[in-house]
Amino acid sequence: MLACGFLTIFMGIFLQWAEAGCAKRENPKCCTGRNNECYELSRRKSVCYCDTYCQKTGDCCEDYQPVCQISAAIDCVVGVWGPWSECSSPCGVGSKERTRQVTVPPRNGGAPCPDLKQRRGCFGDNSVCSSVKEVAKILPDSYKRSFKDPWRRPHMLMKEEKPSYCVYLRVKQSSLACRLGLWSTQLVKERSVCAECQGDAMGSRGRCGGDGLEAKRTFWAAASMPGCQGSWVREWSKENCTCPQNSLIFV
Repeated sequence: MLACGFLTIFMGIFLQWAEAGCAKRENPKCCTGRNNECYELSRRKSVCYCDTYCQKTGDCCEDYQPVCQISAAIDCVVGVWGPWSECSSPCGVGSKERTRQVTVPPRNGGAPCPDLKQRRGCFGDNSVCSSVKEVAKILPDSYKRSFKDPWRRPHMLMKEEKPSYCVYLRVKQSSLACRLGLWSTQLVKERSVCAECQGDAMGSRGRCGGDGLEAKRTFWAAASMPGCQGSWVREWSKENCTCPQNSLIFV
């Protein structure tokens, strides 16, 4: 009988200790991050916690490790910064970016990852920037030289035989003065136009001034219409090409 009494007392104390801490909580027994509602009484009848943040504050319940089966907190670890990207704007003010990768993600309430991306300002000065500043001079194709004058000198005839190229551009802005001319009324916002660069209009680089840049706004002015001007964006171009009738030419 005495042995049974000791056993009963021992089992009572054991069950009391076993029911304390995280094991005593209803599901969820354990919580991630910081959760002030995730607490229970310890075996010493003091408040203890079962969230991963308790590993930092040192107030975990005694059975936190075996019940929650969570190892010590692991902080985030990142690699070195990569190289800076090219300037987002080939001409003028833009930005550069660089990134780094996570090598060890945070676990069990460890420190979060720092910034993985950095950005800084830059000023683009690409070789094409001079083209952005050029203003195209345009005329209707009725000014096109499509005939061979027999009285022209041979070297002039050879110059005329230099192949043309076509540039298709989308108008982004057009002044009110363009509405006053018959041919310039086609220069309206968001309309695609074809401008032909003939051999006698080409400069020393074999291209017409102001023939535009893809995805970059450049400017134009109508040579025969004072005040008719605007901007456009080059969409595509084609060598050895002539524009359809009622188009434009560079001058």
